[in-house]
Amino acid sequence: LLFDIFPRHIAEALRDGRKVEAESREVVTIFFSDIVGFTDISSSLTPIKVSDMLDRLYNRFDELSQVHDVFKVETIGDAYMAVTNLVKDQPDDHARSIAEFSVDVLRAAGEVPVDTEDAGAGFVSIRCGFHSGPVVANVVGSRNPRYCLFGDTVNTASRMESHSLRDRIHCSEPAAELLRRQHAGMCVRSRGVISVKGKGAMHTY
Repeated sequence: LLFDIFPRHIAEALRDGRKVEAESREVVTIFFSDIVGFTDISSSLTPIKVSDMLDRLYNRFDELSQVHDVFKVETIGDAYMAVTNLVKDQPDDHARSIAEFSVDVLRAAGEVPVDTEDAGAGFVSIRCGFHSGPVVANVVGSRNPRYCLFGDTVNTASRMESHSLRDRIHCSEPAAELLRRQHAGMCVRSRGVISVKGKGAMHTY
């Protein structure tokens, strides 16, 4: 189980009782997604059905994370967080991997029924966002330890998701610039300058 939750070198350190040291990366790409209308969905379904929906959705995401060599950091409620170029070296394609992962999870979410017993409930819709920049990673706590990422890159990636739109993938200018270099064929369209909570005016894509 440790090796499913933590990067291998950290899982080995925890298994052996060794202290885990904080690690810094100059540039990673961080992905966030959440479910559009999750509050309304939660109020209309029983808790067991909500948990079943999330399990079906995130099993699909987990499969795709392996396909695209993306490391899943955690899920919090309806939010899914993942990263590239952190637990392994991916200097030449980390933005590309996250972008392609984003496209596939967006498509996969649209194939997941909200309620398997009620076709009228429709399918899941998500919004996605990602950003590239420096980060520090560390294991926090000794009881139920968590692998956590720290730094403004995390906050900015989260803002890209929260300012995204239904069935859309939103990214920052640094991520877009990296993506153009790593995958020239990927369509990246300017959204212009928008006001981002806690960040001010940002040119996003």
